[in-house]
Amino acid sequence: MGKAPKKRNLADKVRKTKTSTEIKNNPFEVKINRKKFDILGRKTKHDVGLPGVSRSKAINKRKETLLKEYKQKNKSNKFIDRRFGEYDTKMAPEDKILQRFAMERQRVHEKKDAYNLNEEEELTHYGQSLAEMEKFNDIVNSDDESEEKGLLSAELTASHFGGGGAGGLLRKKTPGDQQQEEEGSQRAKSRQELIEELIQKSKQEKRERQVQREEAQELTEKLDQDWRSIQALMVKKTPKAEQATKQEEKPKLDEYDMMVRELGFEMKAQPSEKMKTPEELAREETEKLQKLEADRLRRMMGDEVRDSPQSQIHMSADDLNDDSTIRREEEEGDGEEGDGEEEGSEEEDGHSDLDSEQESEDEERKQEEKETSAKPKKTLSKEEMKAQQEAAKAELPYTFTVPESCSDLKDLLHGHTPDNQRLIVARTQKCNHPSLAVGNKLKLQKLFGFLLEYIGELATRTPPELPTIDKLIPELYALCQMFPEAACKAMQSILGDAAHSMEEVLEVKGHAAFPALDMLIYLKVTALLFPTSDFRHPVTTPALLYMSQALTKCPVRSLQDVTSGLVLCCLAMEYVSFSKRFLPELINFLAGTLHLAVQDKTSLGYTVVPPFRPSGKNSDLLVLSDSESCKSWSKKALPLSATQHLELKNDLDRDQYRLICLSTCLDLVKQCCLLYKDLTSFLHIFQPIRTLLSKHLSVHTLPEPLQELHSEILEAISSAPVTHIRLVFEKKKPIPLKLLTPKIVEVLDYGKKRGSTREEREKERLKHKYKKEFKGALREIRKDSRFLAREKLNEVMSRDAERKRKVKELFGSLATQEGEWKALKRKKRK
Repeated sequence: MGKAPKKRNLADKVRKTKTSTEIKNNPFEVKINRKKFDILGRKTKHDVGLPGVSRSKAINKRKETLLKEYKQKNKSNKFIDRRFGEYDTKMAPEDKILQRFAMERQRVHEKKDAYNLNEEEELTHYGQSLAEMEKFNDIVNSDDESEEKGLLSAELTASHFGGGGAGGLLRKKTPGDQQQEEEGSQRAKSRQELIEELIQKSKQEKRERQVQREEAQELTEKLDQDWRSIQALMVKKTPKAEQATKQEEKPKLDEYDMMVRELGFEMKAQPSEKMKTPEELAREETEKLQKLEADRLRRMMGDEVRDSPQSQIHMSADDLNDDSTIRREEEEGDGEEGDGEEEGSEEEDGHSDLDSEQESEDEERKQEEKETSAKPKKTLSKEEMKAQQEAAKAELPYTFTVPESCSDLKDLLHGHTPDNQRLIVARTQKCNHPSLAVGNKLKLQKLFGFLLEYIGELATRTPPELPTIDKLIPELYALCQMFPEAACKAMQSILGDAAHSMEEVLEVKGHAAFPALDMLIYLKVTALLFPTSDFRHPVTTPALLYMSQALTKCPVRSLQDVTSGLVLCCLAMEYVSFSKRFLPELINFLAGTLHLAVQDKTSLGYTVVPPFRPSGKNSDLLVLSDSESCKSWSKKALPLSATQHLELKNDLDRDQYRLICLSTCLDLVKQCCLLYKDLTSFLHIFQPIRTLLSKHLSVHTLPEPLQELHSEILEAISSAPVTHIRLVFEKKKPIPLKLLTPKIVEVLDYGKKRGSTREEREKERLKHKYKKEFKGALREIRKDSRFLAREKLNEVMSRDAERKRKVKELFGSLATQEGEWKALKRKKRK
């Protein structure tokens, strides 16, 4: 009962194999590519095969080509068999071996017989065979060499190699030697004594050789002197006439040769002193200031001052001739004695420079101390000592600490003259240079902000302290050059606050007042510290925008407003003078200021723009009340303090001030004409000003300087060349588009065109062929990429399988080791 099912299973297997073979050999599935006719020179693709055969062929072809390239990718070396006939399939293996053997024998034979001569001939040299001479059997006779050459003395040999002379330090002693030693000397010399004796002998020999050399030198010099005395007798003297003729025969030197000889005799450039770094210069300045401050404190305490050459005249560290130097010279006695001491010190300095190469610094210091101690010391009386103390107290200190706030800076500078205030700030910078300490940089950066705030406060005082501001600006510039980023941030904050405050006022009232004097000074400082010609700058660009807004939004209601506006125009002119940037607000304000001086405003040939009005209140601010006031007027500069406070007592003073404003305005207009004369629209820009000056402003009532300015401006405007014309569209009829007749092609069949030329048909055929080949290439590329992906996946899977197999083997070996170890452990326990 158990065997029947097995037979059925075998029968089923046989049936399955038969059906599978029958399916594989089904003739209806055989693919046959028939060809209609044979064409010579064309490859045929008419294969016969079963389904899947072409695919297997393609895979095998890729394995032979693409797979090999993939495996050889990124490999720079490969083994190439360069043996003869290795890749020749037509040669039999036996023929390859025979040919290789013959070539190898031929190569060896050529190498051996390259210099092989006839074996029967024998080469000789002086009757001897060269073959025998090459055996080197000659016995060298030691007698041929000189006995003295290359030999050492017996003493050296004995001392260094075990001889030891009479003592026999290292050689074996015989009985006869011992008897001789006992008879000759009672005590044998030690090795140290022998070595010392040998050294003395070598020194003596050296001295003798030196003496011989000196004697030979003396004899040589004596012989040379004797030869010189005899040589004069042996030389034949030529007569003077012949010498003169020879000199005449010598050719004259060219200019080039003379210049070459002059260049040879010229003095060469001497090396200059080493350039000092800013850190070294700052350190030296600080040391000078500290020495001067110590001297001042010593004089304040009443100590005596030594009359050394270095302490006669004290100059300030910043090379400024302040009052302290004058006081110091007055205190130090008569001028004649001082001059004599100075000359003596200069002579001593000169001698010390000459002797500095031979004497050390310690000797020079000692010599100076002796000289100073030798001079008589001056003894001052009580009155002179008291005067010296008072003068030292009146002097400015030479060292200062950096103030930590603006109030500290005000306290430090309070009560000093403008020059002394500048000295204090300069000495503060030099005593606290950033290279001297770590925190000095931050302190000086804060000092820049404090100085700006202090300058603004000086401008707001009544009257404003403009000379002090002028003195402090150079120190502000030095700090700006030292810390440009901190200076930029400080000025940006000031300008930003002023702009925000103006915007707030404009939003509330619609108009704002002109900037105060402190803001005008800040704008001037900005132009001095930062470049105004840049296209865009983080400080000067906001300042220029602020001035433009002030010239446009601030109404002119008084002569003080006119003064502030003209000062802003001067600053704006300074900002744009180098870059020649056009500023329309500047031109509009100058035209409006000239409009204020026009008497008759009924018929105007120009337009007036804000902040000015064509007529009405405050539109006649520059109209003169009396024409007689022009006679006593003289040209003056516009006072800067008038922007803060203007006090005019009578009509004459008002007319005089109006003429000053008008003169300033005309000067600015002239500068603008010279600045913008190259602009394309120059005449269009200055046309309102030209009309105002030529037709509406009465010139005959103005002083002569203003009349000259008036004529110069009109001449500059009229003499401007008209080189450019306004850009306008070209007046031309538009060209219509071309209208082409449509081409009608008759289509008889769907997808086919008739009536085309032969070139068009060839072009269509090539396009079709190109598309077909392109699609086939894409299809092959996709198949190649899939094939490579499969191969890469197979490699990864094979590596993973191999790794798993090795891990499994390792775990198995570890398990067997563990089992063996446990078994051994059990045995030990038993």
